Formats: sequence, structure tokens, C-alpha cells
Amino acid sequence: MSVGLRVNFERLQADIETLAKIGRQEDHGLYRMSFTEADMQARRWFAERIEAAGLDLYVDGAANMHARLGWDGKRPSVMTGSHLDTVPGAGHLDGALGVLVGLECLRCLKESGVALQYPLEAVAFTDEEGRFGGMLGSQAICGTLTPERILAVRDLKGVSLTDAMAAQGLNAMDALRAQRSPGSIHAFVELHIEQGPVLDRQGVKIGVVEGIVGLFKWNVRLIGLANHAGTTPMTMRRDAFQGLAELSGEIPRILEEHGGARSVATIGRVELFPGAANVVPGKAEFSLEVRDTDPAILSRLAEAFRCALSAIARRRDLMFEFEVLSELAPVSCDPLVMEAITAAADELGVSHMQMPSGAAHDTQMIAKLTRASMIFVPSKEGRSHSPAEWTAWEDIEIGANVALNTLYSLAR
Repeated sequence: MSVGLRVNFERLQADIETLAKIGRQEDHGLYRMSFTEADMQARRWFAERIEAAGLDLYVDGAANMHARLGWDGKRPSVMTGSHLDTVPGAGHLDGALGVLVGLECLRCLKESGVALQYPLEAVAFTDEEGRFGGMLGSQAICGTLTPERILAVRDLKGVSLTDAMAAQGLNAMDALRAQRSPGSIHAFVELHIEQGPVLDRQGVKIGVVEGIVGLFKWNVRLIGLANHAGTTPMTMRRDAFQGLAELSGEIPRILEEHGGARSVATIGRVELFPGAANVVPGKAEFSLEVRDTDPAILSRLAEAFRCALSAIARRRDLMFEFEVLSELAPVSCDPLVMEAITAAADELGVSHMQMPSGAAHDTQMIAKLTRASMIFVPSKEGRSHSPAEWTAWEDIEIGANVALNTLYSLAR
């Protein structure tokens, strides 16, 4: 099995603390959205760390940054990594931890002089968090980007991807050249904070990810009739909000009857029109997002929510319409990669459990190309996407050592 390799934790800790300062604002949150100046500063710093380690630096057409060890362009690589970009007001570990642990693993394997059959790559993927829709870098590597999408996508302020990249001296269309062939990657592992409470509450140190949820996200409109709140009897109303409220109350039943143990559904955004206190809402517009690890269950849930919306609209004399904002297929992780993670944790005497990922990750894309899985470390109270995000240093060190020995096992 592994030789019990250990990371240089002081060096890794210093990297984490340094990167955590880049993009931090007065509210203590990080603002490293893709292709902003803070993101570019983080990229420049990461490039310096790669070169200082004596590793090869390669930046592909999608601006994914690759640290490479033993690269010859002939053998398939064992790849690890995550992302440097953040949501607005983010914590310091989401994405960044997987990138920095990947870099540290390559440094340790280089310094140890162990023999490797396959080259190694630690990658910082571009725009995982979705300023321009999400997963841009890993989608480019998988070849799922199209010229139409590159030209069409814009952020919430209307800035196009092409303009944002051009402002940093980059050509967005070059992302089409970042595609890798399936035979060029031997295996992929991503270390990430769990972003949920399971490991923390159960006192388990390592999550071996067995699958990543898929989802569908709809923008739904229930359309009734705006009217005077004082003079319109309750029995004569076409109240769009009441339809929304009824659907919200139906969620537990729909999940119980048509979903599975891991199914979740969320109405996270609601707008009422005209939005006055003394007017019966004539339109309710809202998001509906549903997640599960089983594609058949997702399909059943989509049909169940369509039927529920139709029935509610009919009972309440409303119209309904919806548009699909996004669909993401679930991914099952590779048993051999999971086995390598489990073996590394066992050899290091670390508690572990198999679990799904309820959040999307770059692994979801890379799994289209090669065998892949993820290593989760605990998130305190399950907090993420906020300055309250935290993982104990001890847990980070454990996760980094599991990642290091997993990569060594896969690459040797």
C-alpha cells in the first residue's frame, strides 16, 4: 500500500493563510469572482508558488492553471484540483483548499523522490462558482463548451465573458482549445470541504464521495389577477401567491411519494407582482431547484412538480409557465478511486464514511473523461459560502495526507 507520506503542513498552512487575504473586504468575506482583479491577483500568486516549487506551469485556453510534475505529454496524468474563484462574500476554503492541497501534494512527491508511473497535475479550474454560469474551466477540458455559449453568457451585471476575459488580456474563444482526450487523464481526485454538517456532527474525519447530485432548476410563474385587497372576497380571488404557498406546502408530500432518501427541493427566490400591501398578487415568480443522485428519481420529481403546478393552477384559476434554467446530470464516482481513498485513510488510521455530495463540483465534469471521486473534510456546523466557513487545522492536515497518499497510490 502507501508509504505513509506526509505533507509539509506548515507550508500548506502558510499558503492557505496567504491566499485567504487576497480579495478579502471589510465584511471579512472574500470577493474573488472569476476574472476580477482579485481573481487575477490570486492567479499570479498561485503561478509564483508553482514556479517556486520547481513544477511546470501550464495555462490552457480556458485559463485553467496546471501545476505539473513529470509531464512528458505522452503518458496520461493523475489529476487533482479545484478552483480559486469565489462567490461574493465567501469563506477562505471552498475551492481554494483543494487547489492548495493539490499543489502541496505535488511538492511533497517531488521532494520525496518516489517513483511514479504517471505524471501529476494540480489544477485551478476557471469560474467554478458561476459568475458566467459555472464550471467553465472543467467544461472546457471536457469539450462541452460551444462557441454559442461562450458568446452568449453574461454575469448578473450584464458583463459578457468575452469582455471580462479580454479585459485581462485573454481570448474567450481559446477555451475551445482546452479540451482533453479521455486517454490523457488516468484518474481525478478533488479534495473539498463538505459544505454540510454530516462529518462534523458524526465526528468522522474523511468523506469518501460515492456520487454527486444532479439537479434541475426552474423559473416558475403563476399568473392570476391583481385586485383590491379590501374589496375582493376571498372566494373570488385569483391569488398567485396562494398558489405558490400551496406548492410550497406540497413539497414534503411530493418528495415522500416520488423522491428518495437524498431528494431535496428548494424555493429560494420569490417575487410578487405588483408587490403592494393592499393588492392581491396577480403574479408570483419563483425558483424551484430539485436535487438527487439518481437520474430516474430526478425525472419522476420533475413530472410530479409539473403535475402539482397544473393541479394547483386549475383549482385556483391561475395559469402557470416555467422555463428550465439549468439541468445537471448526477454522477457516480469510480469504485477504484474510492478504494484508493479508503485505503489511504485506513493506512493513516483515519475514520471515514461513504457519502454523496449535495453540491456540484468540477469533479462532476471531469468524471465525463475519466475515473473520479472526491475527498471531503468536515465543515464546522456545515457552514460554507460565508466568512463563517471553517475547518479545523487538524482536519485539513488529515485530509491533505489522505489526498497525498491517494495520489501516490494512483500515480505509482
